[in-house]
Amino acid sequence: MPVQSAVHQRRALELLAASAKQGCTEAFLLAHGFTLDLLTDMVQAGLATAQNERFGQTRLHITDAGRRALRGKRDAE
Repeated sequence: MPVQSAVHQRRALELLAASAKQGCTEAFLLAHGFTLDLLTDMVQAGLATAQNERFGQTRLHITDAGRRALRGKRDAE
């Protein structure tokens, strides 16, 4: 993964972690500058889950693996 993508991925994971149980909508994350490709990659890597909700809205939640990835990066700094 390119360094820039890793930075964006970490920022997205931090937002998801801070959102607690409610998660973040795809629209919210896109409005914060994250790309659909990045969000898709995070779901495929198991760092986040995506749930389709009413009205065609998608909500993302951080997974335990995503939390571990954040902790690992913080520990490495």
